[in-house]
Amino acid sequence: IDYDVHHGNGTQWIFYDDPRVLYISTHQYPFYPGTGAADDVGRGDGAGTTVNVPLAAGAGDADLDRVFREVVMPILSAYGPDAVVLSAGFDGHAADPLGGMQLSTGGYATLTRRLWAFAADRCAGRLAVSTEGGYDLQALEEWLDSTLEVCAAEPPASVAPAAGSTAIAAAALDSVLRAQSPYWPGVG
Repeated sequence: IDYDVHHGNGTQWIFYDDPRVLYISTHQYPFYPGTGAADDVGRGDGAGTTVNVPLAAGAGDADLDRVFREVVMPILSAYGPDAVVLSAGFDGHAADPLGGMQLSTGGYATLTRRLWAFAADRCAGRLAVSTEGGYDLQALEEWLDSTLEVCAAEPPASVAPAAGSTAIAAAALDSVLRAQSPYWPGVG
């Protein structure tokens, strides 16, 4: 799972043909590096194991949470991984000077709680977090503290949904569900 503001093109291409790895990226699009369209779904045996969720600039906490609830978590659940690896880029934070997303530290904590709860329930607690981008040092420090607190705590039994998603989430969900429906028919 990659929630960096940038699409993880390198990680995607490493596993693009490999059905043993499910790669899901939520990212600002269009934005550097210019990859990660919803119809980039993998190829050959790996078709359907690449899930790109391109979001317009301005996407915030409720948008990402809705995408996680309606696409990321259901596909992750259907896939049934042995472990979850989080490529945790924090450059989608509203304070970050690089991107145009509007996530807060609390919004990122909600997404991480969802993944931690899933990993505890379905993967014997196997969640690895790799930090990536984040260029506002105050926000990055808050996020690191928050992520460590989430992962050090008992996994939550449930995570309340963030209210107030926008048309950004709806547009992203529409394109992703169209692209992924042949591979994940029960999602959406």
